[in-house]
Amino acid sequence: MTLQDSSIAQKLVSLRRSRFRSKFRLSQKDLEYITTKSLEAVKEHAYQFVTSRVAPAFPKNDGKQTPMKGHPVFIAQHATATCCRGCIQKWHGIQKGRALDDKEIDYLVALIMGWIEQQLDDPSCKPGH
Repeated sequence: MTLQDSSIAQKLVSLRRSRFRSKFRLSQKDLEYITTKSLEAVKEHAYQFVTSRVAPAFPKNDGKQTPMKGHPVFIAQHATATCCRGCIQKWHGIQKGRALDDKEIDYLVALIMGWIEQQLDDPSCKPGH
């Protein structure tokens, strides 16, 4: 396990302790989307969404730019507090008012993908549960 993997795992545990963040779950439709498209494609989408929606210094509609449904990454962003610059500042200590650098974008995407992978491994997320 790398330092970043350890940091991601610790942050996911912390996020699960939040009553609000812990309520998010992937829907059956989200799970089917991931199965159809592949985790690698979903990761590419995560990079696109983070880069375009939250990485700028002053994102358009900050605080309202990430929908609550429509794509597994959107759900993961809310679950991991990577949905807007306010949440990113509060939960991840990355200050608002400046563009995210590549390392920060990589961290946020790794966190999003870590949460999605946990959801895929969770038996309660499987059909019939």
